[in-house]
Amino acid sequence: MDNSIDQQFVEYVVKSLVGKPDEVKVERSVDEKGVLLELTVDPEDLGRVIGKRGATAQGLRTLLRALGTKNDARYNLKIVDNGEPRPERDAAAAAKSDDSQTKPQDNDDTTTTPVAKTQDDNLGDDTEVSLRDEAPESDVVSKTRKELEDLDDLDI
Repeated sequence: MDNSIDQQFVEYVVKSLVGKPDEVKVERSVDEKGVLLELTVDPEDLGRVIGKRGATAQGLRTLLRALGTKNDARYNLKIVDNGEPRPERDAAAAAKSDDSQTKPQDNDDTTTTPVAKTQDDNLGDDTEVSLRDEAPESDVVSKTRKELEDLDDLDI
């Protein structure tokens, strides 16, 4: 078998994380700084391997450091991004805000209901009120709501 234990270890862990395990490739090279493991995955799985704020990648590097202690080696993990470049964060946020202003938002948990008009209302004819579908509340939530209502009733 030409794969060393460190390559097999990284492959095993990463293949269990990703959606396309056949696309996982680990290349190993040794230089004066230690052992470099270059990890290449499908571009769709890159986020899963890196994790939120790099937590998954950092965990994988920590495990490699423990393996390095056992094997008297220093491991470096390089995650190769072979996908198309993403737009800059500010440009992506601006595009998203433009889309949200032009497209109506569909929200599954809200409904709109026409409001009955009274003489006191200064509302237009097409006024609608958004009502949340009420989900069953837990005892803690209902108790907290009751306490807040009682506090609102106090004259301070």
